[in-house]
Amino acid sequence: MPPLEPVGDRSPHLRRVCTGADHQHPLWQHIQQTLVCYRLIDPGSEWRLHRLWFEQSAMADLLGADFALAEKNALYRCLDKVLAHKEALFSHLRQRWQDLFGARFEVLLYDLTSTYFESPPPDDEDDKRRYGYSRDKRSDCVQVVIALIVTPEGFPLAYEVLPGNTADCTTLRAFLQKIEAQYGKAQRIWVMDRGIPTDEVLAEMRQADPPVSYLVGTPKGRLSKLEKALLAKPWQAVREGVDVKLLSQEQELYVLAQSRARIHKERAMRKRKLKWLWARLQQILAMDLDREELLMKLGAARSKARAAWRLIDVEVAPNGATFSFALNRKKLRQVRRREGRYLLRTNLCGQEPARLWQFYIQLVEVEAAFKNLKDDLQLRPIYHQLEQRIEAHIFVAFLAYCIHVTLRARLRPLAPGLTARAVLDKLAAVQMLDVHFPTTDGRTLILSRYTELNAEQKILVKQLNLDLPPQPPPRITAPGKIARAPTHAM
Repeated sequence: MPPLEPVGDRSPHLRRVCTGADHQHPLWQHIQQTLVCYRLIDPGSEWRLHRLWFEQSAMADLLGADFALAEKNALYRCLDKVLAHKEALFSHLRQRWQDLFGARFEVLLYDLTSTYFESPPPDDEDDKRRYGYSRDKRSDCVQVVIALIVTPEGFPLAYEVLPGNTADCTTLRAFLQKIEAQYGKAQRIWVMDRGIPTDEVLAEMRQADPPVSYLVGTPKGRLSKLEKALLAKPWQAVREGVDVKLLSQEQELYVLAQSRARIHKERAMRKRKLKWLWARLQQILAMDLDREELLMKLGAARSKARAAWRLIDVEVAPNGATFSFALNRKKLRQVRRREGRYLLRTNLCGQEPARLWQFYIQLVEVEAAFKNLKDDLQLRPIYHQLEQRIEAHIFVAFLAYCIHVTLRARLRPLAPGLTARAVLDKLAAVQMLDVHFPTTDGRTLILSRYTELNAEQKILVKQLNLDLPPQPPPRITAPGKIARAPTHAM
């Protein structure tokens, strides 16, 4: 495999990423590169980039520029210009990933997440920061919803920032149209979790020309409706520890999957919660409480173990401060039967069950992308107040994720035991040093040199087929001119 080139190096869209009134500014591309590299390597606020990080990095040396790249207003003005090129840039990245890694885009994994803001709600009613269902357990904060499509290898194909009160089930139709408009009609398989598709949208996908294939999880209520029909069907092993049952209905196929590992996990969780709740109810029963205190303690116990609470019948006296509780064995037997089982729904009626199950478990790749954005690339906190800059901040984070997933794909055949973050951490130890030599005529000779690689770094660079840049040429300052700080992290 040839040495890896920058993902956006040949893209005219990246070179035009900041256009408009300042289209002749020679540094816009370098400013964008600085923002993305900062988000990937050592994420933080744009103010921190301006005041601290840039001077301690070697970005100026590597890009052949100066502190103008990190000038505060330039950073914000660049953010104001990048969103116009989002769609074109993702189209370019799709082609680059196909050229570099032979990436395929027939299977699309679709999911949503949210990110919150610890700030008051905006006054503008059209602002996307709204209260809604929070995946981060922060219902007290306004948020935006992020919808993302990735491939099973983790390559993002598109994303959108939606209002924080957007319901998951209202997003799919628009994304189907967006992908078709941007990338054309093709045989694609959409894989989604329950709660995203509606029966109406799934019917439209089956009737489309060509039909749009899907594999989705289903709500637990549908399993209750089909339980009798599925009882008569035989189990089929798709891999060790995983069995499925198949049920055809009209133009669809229902797949009931059962994982032994998942059974053990869910059963252990249920037992732990039920044991805790039972002990807590016994403690409350022994307390001397008035009615209001009793109801508050019961409510707190219920909120902490909601699933276990449904398995216990709790009866509170209508007037007094007493209650009784008993295990509902019928509900317990029903829960035991369904532990480790989930029902899938698809119009891929001719596919092998093992392949369908494999498609569905790849949804963890979307969850991994969200985790990477929120934790590794520190999507939060978002300090911006303007909606456009909030979306630009998210766009920069996605560009950093694109580099992250490209590096991961590069590592897969060359160094499969290493993660992208591990490689960045190992190479972070390489330093760029400025050695100053005063001359007799009052000037200063400056030699910029990066430190010699240690043995582990040499092996890594060789394994990745990377070529280190040449040592920079010497510089000399004019008499009386103050040279900049001498130490940089490469």
